[in-house]
Amino acid sequence: MPICAPSSDSSASSASGGRAWIVHGLALGAAAAAAAAAAYLYRRPSGFRSRAVGIIPARFASSRFEGKPLAHILGKPMIQVESIYAVFSPGLGCGVVHDVSLFVPIVVATDDERIADCCRGFGADVIMTSESCRNGSERCCEALKKLGKRYDIVVNIQGDEPLIEPEIIDGVVMALQRAPDAVFSTAVTSLKPEDASDTNRVKCVVDNQGYAIYFSRGLIPSNKSGKVNPNYPYLLHLGISGFDSKFLMIYPELPPTPLQLEEDLEQLKVLENGYRMKVIKVDHDAHGVDAPEDVEKIEELMRAKNIQ
Repeated sequence: MPICAPSSDSSASSASGGRAWIVHGLALGAAAAAAAAAAYLYRRPSGFRSRAVGIIPARFASSRFEGKPLAHILGKPMIQVESIYAVFSPGLGCGVVHDVSLFVPIVVATDDERIADCCRGFGADVIMTSESCRNGSERCCEALKKLGKRYDIVVNIQGDEPLIEPEIIDGVVMALQRAPDAVFSTAVTSLKPEDASDTNRVKCVVDNQGYAIYFSRGLIPSNKSGKVNPNYPYLLHLGISGFDSKFLMIYPELPPTPLQLEEDLEQLKVLENGYRMKVIKVDHDAHGVDAPEDVEKIEELMRAKNIQ
């Protein structure tokens, strides 16, 4: 699916090759602010955040769905479906993103030999990580250290979002390249009404410059009636995130924060510590896999789209 159509002529002119994407909020509300931001971007050194790597963190243990990465989707392990889809991203495999040629790997980071053996079986690169990693971001951090190479951006590609389109991965990379004041980037799409009360579907609100304000398992924003407003454009957070690699290296050292612990959302630790997070709005209609019953939904969608 393409990233949502741009809202300005300058954004439209940057789309090429049949792919349309924008970084949500790149056009600032005030002309003066837009000019200042543009000037700052053009002063960036050549090759700003030009080297990216994609890491798929995967663990076997899960309170809601044990062994989820190995669950079969149309006959293939979910981790294989995710890896095949992601590797076709121009920003993470081959091609050009933001005028920078990126020939970089996608690797699976896991602490489980069953997952590692499965991934090696279909040709994926695997890095073994510690069982002590508390979340996917910490697993990506450890994997980055073990890679032993310099990367500017690390894209955390969630293994339970098997149909994240390559264009979305590229958009997350571009968001960090174009927002020097952000250390984290992510993606949202329109929330379906039937998912409004589902606590497995994380909601997001952003400011008018496209930076994240908050994430919640509850419906945000809320109104006085306590009911879903059918006319409001609620946003659903997707399981993908881009890290400035220097920030990722210090992320595990940041202490857990109250909102992070209450919502059980690791991205809130970034916001609570005062860091900025860029958000892109995309068109994406595939669910993540949070529970066993989600597998059938993904399979139905793949059949409808003739994805094998």
